[in-house]
Amino acid sequence: MDTRLPTAPTAAAPAPMQRLLALPARSKVALGAATLALTALIVWGVQAGSQPDWRILYASLPDKDGGAVIAALAQMNVPHKFGEGGTTILVPADQVHEARLKLASQGLPRGGTVGFELMENQKFGTTQFQERLNFQRGLEGELARSIMALSAVQSARVHLALPSQTAFLREQQKPSASVLLTLYGGRTLDRGQVAGIVHLVASSVPDLQTKAVSVVDQSGTLLSSSDGNIAGLDAPQLQYVRQAEQGLQQRIVAILEPMVGVGNVRAQVTADIDFSQSESTAETYGPNQGGAPASVRSQHLSESPNGVANGPGGAPGALSNQPPATPTSPVNGAPGAIQPAAAVSGPGATKRDAVTNYEVDRTVKVVRNATGNVRRLSAAVIVNHLAVVGADGKPGKAMPLPPAQMEQVNALVREAIGFSKDRGDSVQVVNAPFSAPADAAAAELPLWRQPEMQLLARSLAPWIALPLLALVVIAGLVRPALRTARQPAPRLSATVQDAIELGTPAAGGGALPKVQVAADPDAPPLLPTAQAAKQQARSQQLDGIRQLAKQDPATVANVVRNWASQPS
Repeated sequence: MDTRLPTAPTAAAPAPMQRLLALPARSKVALGAATLALTALIVWGVQAGSQPDWRILYASLPDKDGGAVIAALAQMNVPHKFGEGGTTILVPADQVHEARLKLASQGLPRGGTVGFELMENQKFGTTQFQERLNFQRGLEGELARSIMALSAVQSARVHLALPSQTAFLREQQKPSASVLLTLYGGRTLDRGQVAGIVHLVASSVPDLQTKAVSVVDQSGTLLSSSDGNIAGLDAPQLQYVRQAEQGLQQRIVAILEPMVGVGNVRAQVTADIDFSQSESTAETYGPNQGGAPASVRSQHLSESPNGVANGPGGAPGALSNQPPATPTSPVNGAPGAIQPAAAVSGPGATKRDAVTNYEVDRTVKVVRNATGNVRRLSAAVIVNHLAVVGADGKPGKAMPLPPAQMEQVNALVREAIGFSKDRGDSVQVVNAPFSAPADAAAAELPLWRQPEMQLLARSLAPWIALPLLALVVIAGLVRPALRTARQPAPRLSATVQDAIELGTPAAGGGALPKVQVAADPDAPPLLPTAQAAKQQARSQQLDGIRQLAKQDPATVANVVRNWASQPS
């Protein structure tokens, strides 16, 4: 009995879904992973495009100010988030300036300081001490806010010591102030800025002297000095020394560059300047010289009678009736000397004394030495070798300066600084080759290391990496899987088809059902063969089928699937 099945018609090409289901397990896993990866990339790209560009609104806020700012942002319906450990508040980039202006109108952030707004909330029954304390706190807060307006100051605290003023104390205690500054990293304050802070505080408090204001930075360094002297020199003196040295250096460079070329001279000058102040006073007394008239300072005349009689005495005659001669004092006589008058003997004589004091010549001379005198100058100058150009126009080996030219350089340097041998000045000129300067183009940072380009690359990296990752997933996972699905089922050889058509003997001696295998419609039809020839080649065909099943199990599976899909 022939149990062979009728020959099935040629099957059509499998559907895309059937092709996908017919893929190997490895291709199915790769295709599923690719689908998940592409879905994740699309979702991430959509979220990245929909998220706003966050910018810093405020950084390093105290907890109290941070809470007030967050509450105000929530009330204004402004989206925000935290960054850098919760001390930084971020808002969308297009709302940064608007949010800052709105918060500033509300007095936020307060910066941890309070001003005269304390006086606006006075309660009923406040004592005089509380009013005075609130006023002091408000004044300290206002001064701190004014100081924090400086670009280099991050925060400031002001402490005022205001003594109680009373009319019952003769000597009132003067107020004083202390300022603590916290500077930004890498920022410093020069002496002019520190002096400005001192005068700002001193001018805001009555009877506060600038000497009573102390300014300290966050490291504990005293920025304001009462005497203003550092190592015996104050700031104007140090600036004068620096300016004098720089002026002499510029003179040397300006006079040598026309000779040796621009950039081929380096000069350093050290000036020892005397800022000591001295004053001398000399008082000289000079005697009267020759017959020069002298000024009378004082004159004293005294006259007393000698005896009882008041009239002239002596023998009557012409001589006794004449008055005594007037005493004279020489011009060159000693000052204060008493010139005795002529004494007339007799009982009626009169004694006369005359004392005359003359002015003595005196010269008072006050000498003040000028400050800022140069005691000694030291100059060190280095000159580069001469660059020699070859006949071909290319720079050759640098050559040292000739001795004659070096003598000229020494002479010019001495004259430029005002060299003085008596003062002990020293000048040292050295001719040595300079190190080759680095190329300006090489010194510049490469394009890929510039901060602007790095920022641009970071902003564009997500949008460039998204398509690249999608292409990698498609080319590495999706494309091979789809290529496998598009491949047609392999054609069986004519010998294998004939063997399947004839069927194989069963275990009980029967034959296998005859099945017509679907072949490529473009392939030429098989020629019929004799029954005897097919039976003789049965053993060979079975061996071929077994080998084919071992080598290509997917093809055998397709054949079995076709069998199952045919109607009975």
